[in-house]
Amino acid sequence: MGKMIAACGLDCAVCPAYIAWKTDDQALRVKTAAEWTVQHGFDAKPEMINCVGCMTAAEGPRVGHCGECEYRKCVREKTLTSCAVCADYPCDSLKGFHVQVPHAKTNLESLR
Repeated sequence: MGKMIAACGLDCAVCPAYIAWKTDDQALRVKTAAEWTVQHGFDAKPEMINCVGCMTAAEGPRVGHCGECEYRKCVREKTLTSCAVCADYPCDSLKGFHVQVPHAKTNLESLR
């Protein structure tokens, strides 16, 4: 499976929520919910582990924050494909995010 870059640079194609939705893998949902409960400090439930991907036009679930993401909203309002093609790249907010998730920055840089 190729990359599926989200607005912020995350790769949806390797996200367990996307993979679980795409393959209807209940065991992956259960495993990911348990891991994310520990990693992210919230009570993740297996039914939450479903996502159609950030920038897809398809209707469907978007996992957690991805459904409300400020970067996704901004890119959609500007009718762009990702933050990588924005004239304001990188904005201050995105710079802060990329400090925490440097591989997302690498993905966006590869699109520039």
